Amino acid sequence: MDTTLDDPLVGRALDGRYRIDARIAAGGMATVYRALDTRLDRVLALKVMHPALAADAAFVERFIREAKSVARLAHPNVVGVFDQGTDGPYVFLAMEYVSGCTLRDVLRERGALQPRAALDILEPVLAALGAAHRAGFVHRDMKPENVLIGDDGRVKVADFGLVRSVDAVTDTTGSILGTVSYLAPEQIETGLTDTRVDVYACGVVLYEMLTGAKPHTGGTPAQVIYRHLNEDVPSPSAAVPGLPVVLDELVAAAAARNPELRPYDAVALLSLAREARSVLSEVELDAVPPQARAEERTAAEDRTSVIPRSAPAAAPTQHTSRLERPEPPQRQHAVRRPRPRRTTYLGIAGALLAVALGTGVWYISAGQFTKVPHLLGKTEEQARTQLSAAGLGVKGVDRKFSGTFERGTVMNSDPESGKRIRGNGSVTLTVSRGPEVVLVPNVRGKPLDAAKAELTRAGLAPGLVTQAFSQDLPQGAVISTDPAGGDQRAPDTAVALVVSKGRPLQVPSVVGAGVEQARTGLEDLGLKVEIAPEQVNSASPAGSVANQSLSAGAQAAAGDTVTLTVSKGPRQVQVPDVTNQDVDAAKRALEGAGFKVRVERPFLSFSNTVDTQSVPGGQSAAEGSTITVKTKGL
Repeated sequence: MDTTLDDPLVGRALDGRYRIDARIAAGGMATVYRALDTRLDRVLALKVMHPALAADAAFVERFIREAKSVARLAHPNVVGVFDQGTDGPYVFLAMEYVSGCTLRDVLRERGALQPRAALDILEPVLAALGAAHRAGFVHRDMKPENVLIGDDGRVKVADFGLVRSVDAVTDTTGSILGTVSYLAPEQIETGLTDTRVDVYACGVVLYEMLTGAKPHTGGTPAQVIYRHLNEDVPSPSAAVPGLPVVLDELVAAAAARNPELRPYDAVALLSLAREARSVLSEVELDAVPPQARAEERTAAEDRTSVIPRSAPAAAPTQHTSRLERPEPPQRQHAVRRPRPRRTTYLGIAGALLAVALGTGVWYISAGQFTKVPHLLGKTEEQARTQLSAAGLGVKGVDRKFSGTFERGTVMNSDPESGKRIRGNGSVTLTVSRGPEVVLVPNVRGKPLDAAKAELTRAGLAPGLVTQAFSQDLPQGAVISTDPAGGDQRAPDTAVALVVSKGRPLQVPSVVGAGVEQARTGLEDLGLKVEIAPEQVNSASPAGSVANQSLSAGAQAAAGDTVTLTVSKGPRQVQVPDVTNQDVDAAKRALEGAGFKVRVERPFLSFSNTVDTQSVPGGQSAAEGSTITVKTKGL
């Protein structure tokens, strides 16, 4: 039942507890996922309402209220409800997970079923609904998609998300919740939703099991609704000649358009189904139906939807409500069998519902199963190959410690080797991580790649790699590890490595030297040299080295790169005119322009005024050069 689809919720844990592992199915109201309850370590189904519906406070309130009620409905043929909660915009229901298929899957693969198989499925369904009806609930969305058939043959009814109290017979919202192919006429016209709408849906499901097709189809939901309102469900024998008349009568009774002509609830219909079985011979029960006609339907027919009650208005205007018209004579004959009084049903209800129905319909899908091949001790790759050859997939891989199974080999599977599994199913593999404690190998002196490979073989993970100088180990060899060799650690522990950069090289100063001279000197030491693409002004002569990326005296490893920047020579700056200025003011002006200043005073001169300057004002001089100023003499 798993579906491989991209979904934003897959992998997320709702409510911090339910880890969503896979998407199973999507409907008109919600999406169902396979999830793991991390608190109790059990697999379950998680039904998450679509955000559009979850935004409706009234709908969410009803969903929560009814989920709590259904959770109290304990019956072997009802999918159990464990929990209900919210997580941000998500409203969800945690339910029992049934590994198997739906009745829809069976009908899609096999078409019409033998009468025995149809009754073996119908009876536990009616037992589940009967328990709900007697507890005061109506399902309102019975269809093959909501009938689950487990791998062990158990039959369970799912998706009680649309249930309502038996007493709540009208829908005040002006819309109908349900699936058009199984809606009772009164459910469409007036919103009546007592126990008999489930009886009607079961009649349609029974017809579909016996014939392999729905009784009413159409190009649009409105056309299907119109036919439910105006046409009787035909006799199954009309589509499958040779079906016993008692099965025609059972379908006619359950699917009568007039609710007054149907059995009162699922318990009453279960009594009729048991009675029909009792009069059928073994040959009639096991009669193989002919190839059923191809089913014509739109995807919208099978989806639970919110349907406006005005939808039938799209049908021809001359229709008259079935509730206002008399039954055709032949139809009346089919359904007018004496109906036991409700008190009679109450007398037999306990006995019927106490029986654990659906003890097994495994034979319906027996040809669809295979056995899980022997996988223990195989590598993960070998196991995947064997599963693929058997038509099976890998659902997931768990990894656990083992002192028995070699690291990387399969130590368990779910289902186990030899167990029956659906032919297109998936298997969860448990792969050994090796012993819980491993010895860290001593990799000192080994090349980095070899050291990493040895750590991996030991079941550890190579971690952060740093470098350091070493006087005795060549460049690229491992100096040490953390944890150290000989220590014990858990498998997959990260091991940090320190790798040698070799002996340190002392970087010389090459600033001011010619570029080629500097290059030769650095390369002779074992360093690489790169020249910066742009030159800069500096105090060094044009064409010489202005600066170097590794400063003089720094330590470098062989092969390290030193980038040299070439000088364009000093920048030429205009010299300000400072004659006749105070010496202090002149110094400030010249230094502010980027020059150094030297002051000369004549012998026995006590003047503080500049008389001359070595570079006249207005001319240019190299930035950083010295300008000499002289004060006035006697």
